[in-house]
Amino acid sequence: MQEIIMRPIGIVHSPYKQVTDIPIQGKFKPEVEAWIELKKEYSRGLKDLDGFSHAIMIYYFHNSQKESIVGKPFLEDKEHGIFSIRSPHRPNHIGLSVIKIEKIEENKLHFSEVDTLDQTPVLDIKPYIKYFDVRDNSVCGWIEKHFENEE
Repeated sequence: MQEIIMRPIGIVHSPYKQVTDIPIQGKFKPEVEAWIELKKEYSRGLKDLDGFSHAIMIYYFHNSQKESIVGKPFLEDKEHGIFSIRSPHRPNHIGLSVIKIEKIEENKLHFSEVDTLDQTPVLDIKPYIKYFDVRDNSVCGWIEKHFENEE
């Protein structure tokens, strides 16, 4: 297979300096804010993104020094396959977060619902589109039992 080379388009400026401070998902600490500083040459790519409430941020887990095929998620002591959890210790160390857009100024995207470390390299940003991204009748495997009483 051909090697793939990616270069960051920007970097996250987050209040989280240590992994232990980060919530399991940003929506559980909606008041926390951060911003992505895009490289100047990509700032025009933010055009019209301010019309969306949320975006999907794809990033590189830059502090992960290992790769595992199984791992223990935060919610359990039981191991699961790496592709059924969101661990940073995965092949290619790629992460994604749904972020809430607060404002856009020049090459800076300010957002809340933060779950990334400070200085995290950003690989891409895509608009969150409820007409495409929400699925009816979805099932969430092993994690369902942790949210049985929620909708």
